[in-house]
Amino acid sequence: MKIVIGNTGHRGFWGFVAQFVVLTLALLIAAYVVHDVHIGNVWTALLTGFVISLLNRFVRPILILLTFPFTAMTLGLFLFVINAVIVMLASVIVPQFEVDGFGTALLFSILLTLLNFLLELPDRIGNRTERQGTQEQEEHFDSYEEVENE
Repeated sequence: MKIVIGNTGHRGFWGFVAQFVVLTLALLIAAYVVHDVHIGNVWTALLTGFVISLLNRFVRPILILLTFPFTAMTLGLFLFVINAVIVMLASVIVPQFEVDGFGTALLFSILLTLLNFLLELPDRIGNRTERQGTQEQEEHFDSYEEVENE
């Protein structure tokens, strides 16, 4: 039995690249739906995806740790607020990526989370079937002979 913490589908550098590409696509779709979020061009979307990926890797875990009591009291709903803060930080860092207010960032982050989930779903399903095949191989026992102690 293996205990794995985190997303097993994306590891290392290529996992970061995959997350970056999916996030950039989700950013473009979400910005099209939420009219108070403005992305200048495709290059700005790529830069924003890169910055949000970095913030998710390094800043988000610290924010989750610092706000754990609030997250526990709200049964995880406070994570949407943390995601909105990440979006607001990205809008400060990236030129030509503008978010008009915290409420808009909250709505945008909820939509971004949903789109990320939907876009990564095929990969998650593929990884699940691979893991199930591996578990079936690990759980297979061959017949054995009893060894006598001499």
